[in-house]
Amino acid sequence: MLVKRLRADAQLPEYKSDGAAGMDLVAAIDAPVELAPGGRAAIGTGLALAIPDGWEGQVRPRSGLAREHGLTVVNAPGTIDSDYRGECVVLLVNLGERAVRIERGQRIAQLVIAPVAKVAVESVEELPGTTRGAGGFGSTGA
Repeated sequence: MLVKRLRADAQLPEYKSDGAAGMDLVAAIDAPVELAPGGRAAIGTGLALAIPDGWEGQVRPRSGLAREHGLTVVNAPGTIDSDYRGECVVLLVNLGERAVRIERGQRIAQLVIAPVAKVAVESVEELPGTTRGAGGFGSTGA
């Protein structure tokens, strides 16, 4: 994957262990951002990505921030399409009870690169039947 730094302080995505599925994304911001409980913010990473065709970037929460502060990604997982070339921005929300301060250089999310399967769409009058049918939320048990 090709990565362009949009700011001098931008840090490249990095796997923190051999078995890590996601690479850490780091805040590249001019000033700290205070997220009040229930508050949302778009936090730049200072990076633009060239994700290979047939793949996507999934922006996911960091488990430690979620556990300790209730900080998560609003649209988790956020999707970065392979043809997008703008800045990778993380949409954070504070679901915790106290304000959270986001600092420059702080690890704020993780990026998982995953294959994309595309299908042909066909309009039909009826769908094939299944045992479940139209049973929705909770219909297969607790």
